Amino acid sequence: MPVSIPASSSILSSDHLLPFLRQTYRLGESATCRLIKAGVNHTYQITDGEHRFVFRVYSLNWRTRTDVEEEIRLLNHLKNGGIPVSYALPDTSGQYIQEIDAPEGMRYGVLFSQAEGQKLLTFSGDIHEQLGRTMARLHQLTNDFPLYRVAYTTTYLLDDSLPQIAPFLPIDSPEMQFLRDARNWLTMELNRADRTQIRMGAVHLDIWFDNLNIDASGEATLFDFDFCGNGPLALDIGYYLMQLHSTETDAAAFHAKRARFLDGYESVQPITDEEKRMLPMLGVAIYYFYLGVQCARFDNWSNVFLNEIHIQRLINLRIKRWYDFNGLGR
Repeated sequence: MPVSIPASSSILSSDHLLPFLRQTYRLGESATCRLIKAGVNHTYQITDGEHRFVFRVYSLNWRTRTDVEEEIRLLNHLKNGGIPVSYALPDTSGQYIQEIDAPEGMRYGVLFSQAEGQKLLTFSGDIHEQLGRTMARLHQLTNDFPLYRVAYTTTYLLDDSLPQIAPFLPIDSPEMQFLRDARNWLTMELNRADRTQIRMGAVHLDIWFDNLNIDASGEATLFDFDFCGNGPLALDIGYYLMQLHSTETDAAAFHAKRARFLDGYESVQPITDEEKRMLPMLGVAIYYFYLGVQCARFDNWSNVFLNEIHIQRLINLRIKRWYDFNGLGR
């Protein structure tokens, strides 16, 4: 007799999703739907004539309805403030969130506008300067703008991530020893920060080349606010600079583009000396968090991608390289 076993993570059929989207969003009969990314969330490209959209299906037990509503509220706040972002689109009844009865349980789906342009791994100093201005304007709007979502505290980023990573690395490995030692030093340094000099509010937490499109005119549009939450605004700056360091392997090019980005940012909004001191540390803390997310959501990936070698390379070539480059831990 067949055995009925529930699924932990499924990929919805594009062919069966399309009729639902056509009806729900009043798309044309020629509209198409194809899966373009599967991971913690699943992303579908929707094309309707000359119009393109993105439909995101959140994984089971990944975001609460309130989490998704707050992401949409933030996007509307930024869009109304003139920030170039991909924003949520309502259906024919004015609703933003769809409830989908997937094999593993109920999942949420949201249709977003398409960010024009394309992803670029590296780009000019002019665009980095423009992105600095955009991030500063974004932070002006999100300063003291609380979300009913996660607070990115030092404990949440560093301490809570290590137990998620531990099952994937030998406890006596050099990489795990580094993570433990660096966690202790980062916690001490971040906790002694002068809080009066640190701007707090809503953060994107994942601004890098993979979450922005650049059009032919050089205009960049931000998307994927799935990790938005509350914390120091400098988290976004620190993560951006750490990602820039990973794509610009030439030190001179990195320093030049880093300077252009920071010049752009501070032409709109100053960064305090205390925030500048913390930037390299904040980038590392976020990498702990994202490594923990990958491990915790193993079912959304695969053991071909997420294995001991992958984690060791990520720690040595991203986290430790940035840690040593900035002389942290001394």
